[in-house]
Amino acid sequence: MKAYTDEQLVTNYLKGDEKALEILIKRYLKPIYSFVFRLVGNNQEAEDITQEAFVKAWRNLKKFDSKKKFKTWIFHITKNTSFDFLKKKKTIPFSEFENEEGENTLVETLADPSPLPEKLLKQTSIGEMLNAAMNQLTPKYRLVLFLRYNDYFTFREIAEVLREPLNTIKSRYRRALIMLRKSLSDS
Repeated sequence: MKAYTDEQLVTNYLKGDEKALEILIKRYLKPIYSFVFRLVGNNQEAEDITQEAFVKAWRNLKKFDSKKKFKTWIFHITKNTSFDFLKKKKTIPFSEFENEEGENTLVETLADPSPLPEKLLKQTSIGEMLNAAMNQLTPKYRLVLFLRYNDYFTFREIAEVLREPLNTIKSRYRRALIMLRKSLSDS
């Protein structure tokens, strides 16, 4: 079977070839899910966001500019869908835990956030340490590192996905590496 480019598959789908859409979904399902999971850290939420991103892409396929890369287009949709989800996620302000006297009982009952000794011993794997360090980065830095290494995007493609200047992406990447190194050397 002939291997089609993403852009050819979009064109074929728009001409009525349903199989072309199946191929695109199979091609991008795992990378999109991995991308979302890195942002939200929860399997069920990652599945929901991935599904929503694909539905949005499908609804807007007619608007896709075939002169651009499909990969950057769908990852841009996914990034926006993920960020919309994160914005909608409700947070409870600490002030809601105050009693009538203004005392915050939650602060007094919070557990010590430092890991237990058993957990520290289990975190001997380099992969686990790297994962923990990556999770300490803010999403904008984590995104650039993740796109660069897991999905082999070029800096230019990352700039297209995030719709930011190329130099901003390059400097964010350098800062992310510096923060990652510092985090790893501190652990």
